[in-house]
Amino acid sequence: MTTRADKYTRFDAADYLDGIDDAATYLQIALDESGDDPTAVPRALGVIARSRNMSELARRVGMSRDGLYKALSAEGNPTWTTVLKVTNALGLRLTLHEVA
Repeated sequence: MTTRADKYTRFDAADYLDGIDDAATYLQIALDESGDDPTAVPRALGVIARSRNMSELARRVGMSRDGLYKALSAEGNPTWTTVLKVTNALGLRLTLHEVA
């Protein structure tokens, strides 16, 4: 039975991404489900980045930790260069395929 004293933690997908396969699948789902939302990929990269060492990732991308958090947040507006650098630093590659 749940009481008022019970505390709930906010769900964060970053807590459940255990490896590169999970990260790649998460990013693919974000791409598939994004529709016309231009923030879907950067936000997904932000979740993946939080599942890793954000400071190390920022160093590899050449940004500050805070700058990377901001760029990959829901309010962020990263450049395509930043998206590609983050993707590569995570060990992922964006590819395009013909749509039937």
